[in-house]
Amino acid sequence: MDDTKVILTEREIPRQWYNIAADMPKLPDPPLHPATKQPVGPDDLKVIFPMPLIEQEVSTQRWVEIPEEVLQVYTLWRPTPLHRARRLEEALNTPARIYYKYEGVSPAGSHKPNTSVPQAYYNKVSGIRRIATETGAGQWGSAMALAGSLFGVEVTVYMVKVSYNQKPYRRIAMETWGARVYASPSENTEAGRRILADDPENPGSLGIAISEAVEDAATHEDTNYALGSVLNHVLLHQTIIGLEAKRQFELIGEYPDVIFGCCGGGSNLAGVSFPFLYDKIHGRQLRVVAVEPASCPTLTKGEFRYDFGDTAGLTPLIKMYTLGHDFVPPGIHAGGLRYHGDAPLICQLYNDGLIEAKAYHQRAVFEAAVTFARAEGIIPAPESAHAVRAAIDEALLCKEEGREKVIFFNLSGHGYLDLQAYADYLEGKLEDYEYPEEKIKEALAKLPVI
Repeated sequence: MDDTKVILTEREIPRQWYNIAADMPKLPDPPLHPATKQPVGPDDLKVIFPMPLIEQEVSTQRWVEIPEEVLQVYTLWRPTPLHRARRLEEALNTPARIYYKYEGVSPAGSHKPNTSVPQAYYNKVSGIRRIATETGAGQWGSAMALAGSLFGVEVTVYMVKVSYNQKPYRRIAMETWGARVYASPSENTEAGRRILADDPENPGSLGIAISEAVEDAATHEDTNYALGSVLNHVLLHQTIIGLEAKRQFELIGEYPDVIFGCCGGGSNLAGVSFPFLYDKIHGRQLRVVAVEPASCPTLTKGEFRYDFGDTAGLTPLIKMYTLGHDFVPPGIHAGGLRYHGDAPLICQLYNDGLIEAKAYHQRAVFEAAVTFARAEGIIPAPESAHAVRAAIDEALLCKEEGREKVIFFNLSGHGYLDLQAYADYLEGKLEDYEYPEEKIKEALAKLPVI
């Protein structure tokens, strides 16, 4: 019988994270202080971040040691399996060989604990009592709540209101792990109150939720802020996914021709692809594709320029592909991808032509998710299903052209707490939405001129 999974032992968990900043042909432009427009320094960041994370944020050291305390927690679910999607290949009748890394085996059901655990640890050893954070669909909030419970750190989560209402079980999971969860925009912060005064029915966005969490952290001495994507140290922690995958591919004598990852802020794509991009930077042939929703097309339709990471303009200005910091995307079910920008590292790699990007409407994405579920058994998270869609399309192209190819994607989480989205799809209630060009231009017109 042919093997379905490639499984490493706990002793084979990587002991270091990989920092792509050491190998990029061009580093991103520095973040700028929102008031002075000058590059931010450690003193600007220590108001909301612990010093170990600030050091990782600015580091260009190739390898960063993983603390033993973090490795011990990682063993609760790592290493994660690499699957050969043989049943999906058969269903598609494709000559392609399809592999996926399954991150849904974590206690929170997604890849997000790969960074929430070290973030909780570094805050704990730095004397922080509470962490304030945001969440879109709830995967990040769940991961942070889990990590806080494991290290004895209190957690406050500002959850995008449309997802708060769509996904009550995510909120219940967070509360079960001990977190306090608020629908954002909320009455808890000045940023939230101001937005609600202008629009009481505002559905929320990740940019708004970030504003609330940053304000909460900045106004309480015992509280720090934690972000689930975008920042360098977050992407760094996620590289454990790709590092494990490289070892697993070595064991079976394979190597990907193309890697797909869903992309909202960039942590999932970075985690699965950065260790392989090291090879591409050093001459190996490889395609890496970011897959995003057509309703929030940051890479495919945004502009590469400085913008705030949040709606209220409290965060540093970041050079990234952006749709505008006050952009409020429609309430699609892939809430974790509803962010107006992308990680500076991802954006620089895209601008330099080292990665590609494509966008899909949500009905096509759910069609692929159902195809995958009926072949492989796992119901993907709506975010992860974007990568599934792209992988299926690539496999069908291989069928059409009669070409063999190794296709690899990150199944970054399961969708068992997203079943309402599947109910809406199966009942024909999901609508495709392409954000109007004029709305994007309107949001971009308000960006600061640097």
